[in-house]
Amino acid sequence: MQIEEFRTRYNLLQLQIENTPHIERELRQAAVLIAITHIDNELHVILTRRPTHLRAHPGQVSFPGGKVENNDNSIIHTALREAEEEIALNQSNVEVVGQYPKMNTFTGFEITPVIGLVKQDFTPILDPGEVDEIFTVPLSYLLKSKNRHKKTFKRNGQMYPVYFIQYQDHFIWGATAAMINSLCLQLQNKS
Repeated sequence: MQIEEFRTRYNLLQLQIENTPHIERELRQAAVLIAITHIDNELHVILTRRPTHLRAHPGQVSFPGGKVENNDNSIIHTALREAEEEIALNQSNVEVVGQYPKMNTFTGFEITPVIGLVKQDFTPILDPGEVDEIFTVPLSYLLKSKNRHKKTFKRNGQMYPVYFIQYQDHFIWGATAAMINSLCLQLQNKS
């Protein structure tokens, strides 16, 4: 899939989201950037691995992103600011093509995924306080349904889907894998 086809498929389809947890307490607002980049004539999704010393989600694979700050003028600004802080992806180097509905997590966040196309190659500079590693996964790999797995778990009397993706030595799961799954279903025109 090339960038124009990605843009067309993304813009033509409505996203269907599976149920996210209903959380009674107030959730912290956050945003992540699902950044799509072009490598060797193929689209890739940029992912990061969080340091193991962090209190929240240590060692987990995630998208660049974080909590909404008071000086953020929009949820899109939050996602772009965080990507620039974490991996040095300049905000002006991202074409935002849309965003998904908010997703609740059991860890107390309401996350808005923002989808953006990286306009030009960039040299990542990792913030060691927030990112241990950056890597990409070919979109073609993620689009193959055999590479995305779902199990259903019961929590507080309700059943919830949990997604898993194994790519090389990276184990992607939880909210990040659910967002990838939603993107793939949208691009495949399946719900």
